[in-house]
Amino acid sequence: MGGLRDAELEEFLAGDALARVACLRADGSPYVVPMWYQWDGTSFWFVGRERSEWCKMMEADPRVAVVIDKEHGRPDSNSGEIAQIPKVMTSGRVEIVEKPNVGGQWVDIAAKMAVRYLGADGPSYLESTLKQPRWLIRLTPDEIKTWKGVGWAKRYWVDSTGGPSFEEAHGLTK
Repeated sequence: MGGLRDAELEEFLAGDALARVACLRADGSPYVVPMWYQWDGTSFWFVGRERSEWCKMMEADPRVAVVIDKEHGRPDSNSGEIAQIPKVMTSGRVEIVEKPNVGGQWVDIAAKMAVRYLGADGPSYLESTLKQPRWLIRLTPDEIKTWKGVGWAKRYWVDSTGGPSFEEAHGLTK
């Protein structure tokens, strides 16, 4: 139960889960796009193709929200283990670090992402697209919320329903 510890958060963000980034269209309606990201311990970095609509949306309105979670499997029912479903949720205002260019700071970040998401084939994917202009966008979150995805947070529990107590439902009583 509860949020990810610092080491768990860092390990999870170093993995290959996609970020689902919500930004705003010109009419104020939400637009959500799954994408690669790079976490440096303080900020999330996104590299977008020159013609990516989401980059233009972020340039016009920098407010975003991000969810990173990972598809999970169920543990063997005989193991007694409880499945964990880690989630990271954050929001803030992005900064356009680089408008579309070829050979900018985005190359190093894209190289790290390509290896992380594609493994050994990552460098060849990136090499074939290096002459394509890209944006570099940074999100330094206002706050980061995490959840292991198991159990309920006590603040959601309603005691007056006649069911088990929070402690009973979560195996916290002796």
